[in-house]
Amino acid sequence: MVKSGMRAIALLALACLVSLPAAAAEGAKVRIGVLRLSSSAPVFIADDKGYFTAQGLDVALTFFDAAQPVAVAVAAGDIDVGVTAFTAGLFNVAGKGALTVIAGQSREQPGYPLIGYFATKAAYAAGLKAPRDLAGHSVAITQTGSSFHYSLGLLADKYHFDLAGVKLLPLQSLANIASALKGGRVDAALLPVTTALPLMAEGDIVLLGWVGDETPWQLGAVFISNAMAARHDQVARFLTAYRGGTRDYHDILLASVKEGRAAIDDRTKPLIDSIAHYTNLKPEQVVVGLSYIDRDGMLDVAGVAKQLTWFQTNKFVDAGFSIDKIIDGGYGFAK
Repeated sequence: MVKSGMRAIALLALACLVSLPAAAAEGAKVRIGVLRLSSSAPVFIADDKGYFTAQGLDVALTFFDAAQPVAVAVAAGDIDVGVTAFTAGLFNVAGKGALTVIAGQSREQPGYPLIGYFATKAAYAAGLKAPRDLAGHSVAITQTGSSFHYSLGLLADKYHFDLAGVKLLPLQSLANIASALKGGRVDAALLPVTTALPLMAEGDIVLLGWVGDETPWQLGAVFISNAMAARHDQVARFLTAYRGGTRDYHDILLASVKEGRAAIDDRTKPLIDSIAHYTNLKPEQVVVGLSYIDRDGMLDVAGVAKQLTWFQTNKFVDAGFSIDKIIDGGYGFAK
């Protein structure tokens, strides 16, 4: 179903989370593109806990303010690895053979607040009370063809309203969306909980619902440049370290979540502090914005295929390729 290819060395490296001899890993530099969101937590944790170093990787993190530019940077070879949401841009460049998807990142899942639908106080008072009411309103998203756009598409399908009747405003960044909501220049928007928290605390916006509760789906992925794909051993070592981060995140942080909030205790605090450091959030903000990530970083291939079909049907993505072309399951992270 997905790109095949026997990678004996890669699969052996992934069989156990152990470090390689230092001599085998000298000088392996890997540039990783991420957003300052809790969905990037496995990367932050793996970096802080030395999992990348143990695999002989010298990683450098590059931060972006939206998902689509990460895919563009990977395709251009400006960075080696992207860890962020699926977008039309990602599908398009992957379809042209400029990058390859190799593992999963965050998922929209019930009980794990990540991306929310928010309304201004004025729009809420005028009748915008729930996500199903968004038809006919102005809604801010990051970019056309973004994960926010797809979330709205799933919502329109669920409640049988015409997405064309929603006035979508692509404002390019989370900061711009927050500003537009605060200033009342839009009726509603999609935002990560960590970005929305300050606005909620100030009473500027009202939560309508969570994407994960409305329409669960595979939100993010790990993908690599063509140059990185040629370095099979480095990819395998990266994924070994990444899986160390996903397991810590899942087994310690997510295991402590109750009613959408993680506990702060001796086991969770080091991981919370890592996320807080990279996202510039306070620990008490981090614990309410933890997205669901599969323990082993597995990618829901069927879910991604559904996304690709939606983007192609709506003509955001070229129709000339299938999911098989863009995913490499040879590392054992696709199912």
